[in-house]
Amino acid sequence: QVQLVESGGGSVQAGGSLRLSCAASGRTFSGYAMGWFRQAPGKEREFVAAIASSSRTTYYADSVLGRFTISRDNAKNTVYLQMNSLKLEDTAVYYCAARTSYSASYYSRENDYTYWGQGTQVTASS
Repeated sequence: QVQLVESGGGSVQAGGSLRLSCAASGRTFSGYAMGWFRQAPGKEREFVAAIASSSRTTYYADSVLGRFTISRDNAKNTVYLQMNSLKLEDTAVYYCAARTSYSASYYSRENDYTYWGQGTQVTASS
């Protein structure tokens, strides 16, 4: 069992930056592939970014490519999402997700993940 707790959300002006953190507790963090998803009001949850357990592979949604960076610190059991040049359309609840994986694979579908955090609100305003 893995517990995930997101933090770092908040309100920021468009063009600004935020860094989300997801702290994991439970089993060995280095054995989990991690992902970030988001859900805007009235919309379905969508994939944002993913990172393999080895940290060698990352993958991004086209809408955030070049603006967001996913990273992880296995010593701290934490995955991060650095969000730069935020746009109004980035406003959403952001969720951290985890699944067991010991390969260089990343995962971009909701059904690929076993564990989910409670979410953190990110609001970009003009």
